[in-house]
Formats: sequence, C-alpha cells, structure tokens
Amino acid sequence: MASWANSGSRDLHLDLRKAVTPGARGSRDLLITALRDAVRSGRLAPGSMLPPSRTLAADLGLARNTVAEAYAELVNEGWLASRQGAGTWVLNAGGPQAAPRPRSAPPTPVHNLMPGSPDVSEFPRNEWLASTRRALAKAPTEALRMGDPRGRPELCDALAEYLTRARGVRTSADSIVVCAGVRHAVELLGRVFREKGPIAVEAYGLFIFREALAALDVSTVPIGVDERGAVVSELDGVETPAVLLTPAHHSPFGMPLHPSRRTEVVEWAKRTGGYVFDDDYDGEFRYDRQPIGALQPLCPDRVVYMGSASKSLSQALRLGWMVVPDNLIDAVMAAGGGQQYYVDSLSQLTMADFIASGSYDKHIRRMRMRYRSRRDTLVEALSRFEVGISGLSAGVNLVLTLPDDTEHAVLRRAGEAGILLQGLSIMRHPLAGPEVASPDGIIVGFAAPADHAFARAVDALLGVLEATGLAR
Repeated sequence: MASWANSGSRDLHLDLRKAVTPGARGSRDLLITALRDAVRSGRLAPGSMLPPSRTLAADLGLARNTVAEAYAELVNEGWLASRQGAGTWVLNAGGPQAAPRPRSAPPTPVHNLMPGSPDVSEFPRNEWLASTRRALAKAPTEALRMGDPRGRPELCDALAEYLTRARGVRTSADSIVVCAGVRHAVELLGRVFREKGPIAVEAYGLFIFREALAALDVSTVPIGVDERGAVVSELDGVETPAVLLTPAHHSPFGMPLHPSRRTEVVEWAKRTGGYVFDDDYDGEFRYDRQPIGALQPLCPDRVVYMGSASKSLSQALRLGWMVVPDNLIDAVMAAGGGQQYYVDSLSQLTMADFIASGSYDKHIRRMRMRYRSRRDTLVEALSRFEVGISGLSAGVNLVLTLPDDTEHAVLRRAGEAGILLQGLSIMRHPLAGPEVASPDGIIVGFAAPADHAFARAVDALLGVLEATGLAR
C-alpha cells in the first residue's frame, strides 16, 4: 500500500509494501519498519516533523492507535522525539547506536576583503520588498509563464531608460537581453562566437571569464595592458572575432581606457567586422570626477554592453543585462536556448519597479558616498607602507602593488589571520608575454565588510603588511 500523508504543507511518502522484515507482524510493525527505513536512508533528516498520528492514520487507512503505537516505539528506540503540543520529529538518523554526524562547513573568515563584493548588510530590504509587492500586485498572468527570451518587457523598458540616462548607452528595450550576471553574458557570447576563433582579452583581467570560455572550448588570446589601459593596437596582429574589455575602469588596475584607444578599438571593429564586449562592471561607483561613459555609444552596431546588479546590490541576485547589436540578437537568444531559463520573472519585475521608482538611484548615491569614505580611510591607513596603490578613482577595490616576491607571503599571512584577499597574479593571462609587466600585488575589496567590521578588517590587513616587513 503506497500513500502520501500530509501534515500541513509537509508530505511523507511511505510504501508499506516494501517494509518487510523477518518476523514483521501486522500493520504496526510494517509502519515501524517503513519509518525506520525512511530515517535510516536520509529521506527523513534529523529535525524533520512527522504528520500527526490522526493525519497519517487517515492517509494510510490505519487505525489511529496503530500509528500512535508505532511513533511511541520509535521514540523508545531513539529514532524519534515527541513532546505534547510540539508534535513528533526525527531525532537520530542512525538509531540509538549511532551519533548524529556533524554538518561539515568551511571555516568562516574573520574579515572579508575580497574584490567585487558589495556591502550586503546595506541591501535595501524595505525598498526591495516594497517593489516586490507592487510588482506582484500588477504582474500580468503571463509573467508567471516562460516568456520572451530577452527578459520581461517591464525590466527591459526600465533598463533602457536607466542605462541611457546614467551610463550614456544608446539603446531601446528591444536591444536588451536579461541574463544571470556578466559571467553568464560572456558564456552566451562565447557560444555565439565559438566557431569563429579565439576571443581577445586583456592580459590582466577577471579569470572567471577565461574559465567560462574555456569550459565552452573557446580559447582566449591576451593583448597587453599599460598605463593607458588595453593596448588595442595589438588586435591587428590577432585573428579574433571579438575582444573583451573593461574600458570605463580596468579590472584590476583601475585606469580608464585612454580616449584615443577607445576610438582605435571602435575603428578596429568597423574595419574588421569584429565586436567589442564592453564590461561595465562597476560604472556607477566613480568618486573623484564625472563618470566615464560606456564605450557602446561610440558604435552600437559593433559593441555589446554588459552590466549587472552584482556590485550595486548583491551577487546573489544573479541579475545582469546586455545591450546587443541588432545583428546579434537572434544568435544570442538562440545561445540561451530560446527561452528565459536563467532569471525568474519575479526578480525581473521587482528590479523593474526598483529602478522605475527611483530606489535604485537612491541606493547607488548612498553607497557611493559610503564607499568613497571607506576608500579614503583605507588609503590613509596604507600611507605608512611600502606599497603602490592604484584603482582609486572608481569601483569597490584597490590594487596594492608589492615588492617583488612578497605576494605569496602576504596571502599566506592573510589566510592565517582569517582575511579573505585575492592575489594579483591570478588575474594574469597564462599566455601573457614578458612585455607585460607582472608585479606582485593584492586586490583589496573595501566594500564587502559591514560598517561595524570595516575598521577591524583594515587593522588586520595592516598587521599582515607589517608582519611581512612592508612598513616604511
């Protein structure tokens, strides 16, 4: 007899036909064996609540006393626990002879200074919740079905207005494709260009993009980086259909792509029929001058603009967007499977309202001021050390260049002190030539700690630098 028993919103599947053990007699013993097997196999984990005896009896077609006696027996054996008014729950997955196995988890770092992470303790929960409520209240029924592979039209409309106003992008809602972050955007573009040759990337750049492309059997070829950003003239010596750049704020060194090189890379794209992937990963956070606009407006037909909410709100949202030239839209949607599988409609509707209501702009302004103050505090604290500092004008990270052969020592001591940091060397393309400088360094994310933890994180970092002998 197979049945589903329901306790409130909880379902419990028991197949009494399989509960056969030597000496089993009657429904009570069959039920005890079935419950014991469910606990032992892990289908009922420690802490799982069981249905009331009346409910389980009704669903299994048994007498209530039969179920109550089975529960009582398993309580006596140490499998279950029960308390008046609290119900019955699983106590021990191994019975009376086995101790519960502790849940293993990686150690939690004391200080998070990883790059690319915003202060999620400042996530605008109330405003986001208000946007969710408004979005759900007015959401059309079709929003709960699989819709346009480009994304919900409400979000595409809101993004078109925002990106035009805040980042100078030339677009309409029809050119926007919603994706699950910039890495996902890179994966989609990698599928589109997979058969057309290696994709050019900056010799120093975010390694997860190289890994994402490699997983698709798309190779990458590096071009140089200097104080003016990517050395785009090197593209003339490379057979490539596209180049991935961070023109507004180089990742990781922080310089903008020089205006002459912005013009040069656009001319390269027009001349060769190539494309430029414009990763505007932190364009909202510029502190000391007017924001540098996106590259895309210089040539919307040859530039794919990419952005996300990962630095501005939370990486956990997995919410990003592309502005795609008209001649690539169909190929990008086909690469995504022809449906919007990746970002749920409710998150898209919420983000659309969050932008349209002005809450997104308000949050950006507030966090820009907060991050600028943190940056200034960190720079002042680092002034007594023999380190170079770059990436000051924008973003949520600083690059500290270190004396030769000290990067490993700093990272080791940081790990011992419970500090999450990223080394500079991991950002270097493995095929980058000797003409590309390879300094030792670390990338310090000053946005990730909550306000109350920031000062302690900075002190811990200073202690590591001092222990490495880098004080002036």
